[in-house]
Amino acid sequence: MKFATVSKSMVLGLALLLASSAFAATKGSLQLMDPVTVNGTTLKPGDYKVQWEGTGPNVELSILRGKNVMAKVPAHVVELQTPAFNDAAVTRVDGGQKTLAGVRFAGKKTALDISEATTSMQSSGSSQ
Repeated sequence: MKFATVSKSMVLGLALLLASSAFAATKGSLQLMDPVTVNGTTLKPGDYKVQWEGTGPNVELSILRGKNVMAKVPAHVVELQTPAFNDAAVTRVDGGQKTLAGVRFAGKKTALDISEATTSMQSSGSSQ
């Protein structure tokens, strides 16, 4: 009887651990060299942290400076064919204004895309 109780407790604990890690936020760095608009908010050049939450390809991306959330925007997690060479902010130009279209992370095959425009994207970030 004790063995069955211990096994059930271990299985329940393992299930809770796996469930909590599936919903855990993932973090990265973002360096902007120019002013960039994200979901209607203009971010000044500088260093930011990015954090995204969600399961599957659709996540919510938060851009933070210190502990302050500067912008939130829906994003898509995408797999790259090769790891990104450096951390980079992917931007597109809309009417002369740069808009954040994605984020790439040095050494990672996972990236975040914010828009579906892929033809006019250009990198404005650099490694840190």
